[in-house]
Amino acid sequence: MMARLSLLRVGSRQSYKKFIGCKDCSKRAFSCKAVVLPRFGSPDVLQIRSNETLPDLGSTEVLVATKAAAVNPLDARIREGYGRSLFEPLLPLILGRDVSGEVVAVGNSVKLLHVGQEVFGALHPTAVRGTYSDYAILQEDQLILKPTSLTHMEAAAIPFAALTAWRALKGTAQIKQSQRVLILGGGGAVGLSAIQLAKAAGCHVTCTCGKRSMDRAAEAGAELTIDYTSENLRDKLGGRFDAVLDTIGVQETEALGVSSLKRGGHYMTLQQQQLLWSRSKYNTNKPMESNTCGQS
Repeated sequence: MMARLSLLRVGSRQSYKKFIGCKDCSKRAFSCKAVVLPRFGSPDVLQIRSNETLPDLGSTEVLVATKAAAVNPLDARIREGYGRSLFEPLLPLILGRDVSGEVVAVGNSVKLLHVGQEVFGALHPTAVRGTYSDYAILQEDQLILKPTSLTHMEAAAIPFAALTAWRALKGTAQIKQSQRVLILGGGGAVGLSAIQLAKAAGCHVTCTCGKRSMDRAAEAGAELTIDYTSENLRDKLGGRFDAVLDTIGVQETEALGVSSLKRGGHYMTLQQQQLLWSRSKYNTNKPMESNTCGQS
């Protein structure tokens, strides 16, 4: 499994048999088990409730029987109070963004997905009814069919991590063939996704990671993997980069990443915007972006 991602397995086939064949559930009320956040705080505040009411299913929505749901750092941060001004008036919440499972009902306007199909996908970061539940409700365009080569646990670990890497490398840096890309923290979920995306784009990929992750990063497509505890780490990077994605987001990795950029290169971090260290320290006007969508 990808580093720093744990999974919650919920649901059973017996518990959703009543949904099979339900084309329009918009006027039916059902309840299910869910992990609920009644207030902000430590993991101890989370509660398992057995009778959480499912909201009406909209015309473009899909009801998914949850097989696996990823626990993202974003979920932990929301639990601790991140986004308080947005989420506090909406408590209690059901956390969780990623999900893999089976379609058990669809809205009247859903065209591409059908009952019985195995799917995976992710909710918007600001969703208040998440995937830590026997049943999750997503828009049709938030789901795709699960490849048979992936287990539900593997599929649930992909969406937010891959979207975070995609936003950084393709959306912000707009990486191109033959460019040099550095991934700081290539052993985590975002890092491994970034390596594969950069490799698929024809880039030359270098990454730092722990010793235990070096083989896995190389298998994902990194041409050069460097133990982040190595002496003279900067010298081992072998030059400057067109794009640097920092999945660690501490002062040391930011300093390394920014100083390793070519002129006009992009430095991207998963650290919160307010915690970015001043770029004036590095005497640079190079593009920098904070991406708080997810973390490795």
